[in-house]
Amino acid sequence: MDSPLDAKLASVLGGRTASAFERGLGLTTVGDLLSHYPRRYAKRGELTALTELPLDTNVTIVAEVVKAVSRSMQARRGSILEVTISDGTGILTLTFFNQKWRENELKPGVRGIFAGKVGAYRGNRQLAHPDYELFDEDADPAAVQKWAELPIPIYPATSTVASWQIQKAVAIVLDSLGELEDPIPQGLRTERKLVSFRRALDLVHRPTKDSDWGVARATLRFQEAFVLQAALLRQRERLRETAATSREPGDLLATFDAELPFELTGDQRAVGEEVSKDLAAEVPMNRLIQGEVGSGKTLVALRAMLAVAESGGQSALLAPTEVLAHQHLRSIVRTLGPDRAAALRPTILTGQLTAAERRKALLAIVSGSARIVVGTHALLGDAVTFFDLGLVVVDEQHRFGVEQREALRVKAERPPHVLVLTATPIPRTVAMTVFGDLDVSTIRELPAGRQPITSHVVPLAERPGWMGRVWERLSEELEKGHQGFVVCPAIDSTHSEPADAEPDALEGAASGRAATVTETLAALRADPLFAGRRIEVLHGRLSSDDKDSLMRAFAAGDIDVLVSTTVIEVGVDVPNASAMVVLDADRFGVSQLHQLRGRVGRGSVPGLCLLVTGAEEGSVARERVEAVASTLDGFELAGKDLELRQEGDVLGSTQSGGRSSLRLVRVTRDGDLIAEARELAAGVLAADPRLDQHPALRDALDRRLDAEAEAYLAKN
Repeated sequence: MDSPLDAKLASVLGGRTASAFERGLGLTTVGDLLSHYPRRYAKRGELTALTELPLDTNVTIVAEVVKAVSRSMQARRGSILEVTISDGTGILTLTFFNQKWRENELKPGVRGIFAGKVGAYRGNRQLAHPDYELFDEDADPAAVQKWAELPIPIYPATSTVASWQIQKAVAIVLDSLGELEDPIPQGLRTERKLVSFRRALDLVHRPTKDSDWGVARATLRFQEAFVLQAALLRQRERLRETAATSREPGDLLATFDAELPFELTGDQRAVGEEVSKDLAAEVPMNRLIQGEVGSGKTLVALRAMLAVAESGGQSALLAPTEVLAHQHLRSIVRTLGPDRAAALRPTILTGQLTAAERRKALLAIVSGSARIVVGTHALLGDAVTFFDLGLVVVDEQHRFGVEQREALRVKAERPPHVLVLTATPIPRTVAMTVFGDLDVSTIRELPAGRQPITSHVVPLAERPGWMGRVWERLSEELEKGHQGFVVCPAIDSTHSEPADAEPDALEGAASGRAATVTETLAALRADPLFAGRRIEVLHGRLSSDDKDSLMRAFAAGDIDVLVSTTVIEVGVDVPNASAMVVLDADRFGVSQLHQLRGRVGRGSVPGLCLLVTGAEEGSVARERVEAVASTLDGFELAGKDLELRQEGDVLGSTQSGGRSSLRLVRVTRDGDLIAEARELAAGVLAADPRLDQHPALRDALDRRLDAEAEAYLAKN
């Protein structure tokens, strides 16, 4: 059923205005505009006399227009309209840019009420782009006072679409909008004392008092959480309705386990049993394994691959970088041993293979002789065809979107089992919001023998002289026969590696130019402390062969110091590496710093991590760095990260589903609401799986899925 929310803005506002809203704000439908909620509400406040106007204060005054003059701007194109008003005791200027048309209504002698923030220009008080309402000659003083007390919605705006323009457009849309079906069942609405969807939209956009928008936001926030959780739960149930091939573990896994030179941890065994149970079922596994850096998630995934290989099935492991893909391949071959590796023929597919290597890999994949396939995004290409894809493993899920998971899934004749790995611990609310269609398993326990990592903040803002000691400390580790990493946020003065950057990482970062790989390499090679040391660089602009050979040389001990970008963030495993120096650590996110630190202390050698920062004490950027230094517990850090981000990009754009992503719900504060909404949505779906009794909710879910499909098609 079509909803009024699906109507194009052009049909209500006209093509010109609709185009401006689409270009400036990405809003195309009535629903888009009405879910573009005010970010705050301003107070017009008490009426203020012109003689008592304090700077930078929002004021409301009643005054009369004395004169209005329009003139061209000197420095750029456009015009300025300056309107002088007076309340009989003082004079104030109103300034409007490129709005000459207002001269027709702001004529001398007209009285009105004017609201805005007091600024100064050339020593005179002014209001720039104030809100105002002009009176009829016989205006009722009570009506004037009532208008003065209305909350003013302030919208997220741009330089091309102002807040007041959004407010006017919303009013036009609301005036033309009929009744709306309510996706929240009547019983739930009554129980939670929520207003109807239509009433909530009126109250959030056109409140007459503060309690109005409070009630509206409570209703809309719950609706957002409820519809999201219902969508995720229905998606999970639909996956379970499809038939998958049961993959029972057998002798291949049993002999592998028997020959392991170490004991699995308790968590590895417990999670492995959950995975085995999922694989043996005839519905597709859809499981997320989250675990600390170095907790052995990849081994759990490899054991699942062996269970699939037992029945002739193939497994595809999707890795975020070529460095990690090659490392995974080497690690899998080494762990399997020569005989098993020869039988299962692990094969790699990346974008950097030669044409001959690519043909050979594609043939091994399509014939089924490659039972284990490791690759980057190249695995998603149309030319890649599997013989019997039974298991999809996605490593470091935070680097991939839902659509990549789906692109691999559709390469199987029957829905494959899906295993998602992440070393970025996920707070419960994020797991419910982002990965609500997955079952979640957790590995907290680290394998025996993992060495502790000591972390220190090097605060250059207060202790600029400590930088010399950083290089001395790295040199001391090399003297012991160990190796080290130096991580920089940029390759050179013109190239960073945006694919590796976290969206929130630069918020509050120290100003100034970022440390670069090229400059750091030159400085280290010129430093007498490192005379005779082998120092090389690794970054994303190198060829696949170069990156692979550098990592092999580093792993073999032929390189002492690797100066790198965050391409070494995940998966790189060199047991002899003991020291990690992160330059401009404030330019990285919490999870990145935790991942980077996990590259040392992986063998019998204790790890040292020095987080160098120029961020001022007390800044958000400095707090991020200090949070990482304060604990090795990734789960504790995940919670701190949520607190520090102030929401930021917690969900990640690749997870959010375009314009259907969250508006009012905040995973940083709404954990209880999300959990409650999930439980209530589960109850509704259990009683009415097809939602025959809840058509409005079904329509809302279909609309959400359509929006996500649209976003996916737009990206591809």
